[in-house]
Amino acid sequence: MSIKPGTRLRSAVCATEVMVVAAPSEDVGLTCGGSAMLPMDAEPPGGTPAPDAAEGSQLGKRYANEAGTLELLCTKPGEGSLAAGGQTLAVKGAKPLPASD
Repeated sequence: MSIKPGTRLRSAVCATEVMVVAAPSEDVGLTCGGSAMLPMDAEPPGGTPAPDAAEGSQLGKRYANEAGTLELLCTKPGEGSLAAGGQTLAVKGAKPLPASD
């Protein structure tokens, strides 16, 4: 799937919705709950997340891949885990502020 920053996607198997913040130049396979993510205007077929992809997503959290080339913002939480290219995306931590002396 070819994505670009600002693209909004939804899960096919749970309530999760995300917005792409940063995207790699190559195509990437985004999944939630083990099923491919859909455009916002597509009607989800329903179902339940796969047992190995049901850790859930959290509202307002940013999810990124290890390389840092893909970043998603969760705009609606759900039961499915977010993944790209078969690897689960991790919650992106906050950057430490510089010390002020």
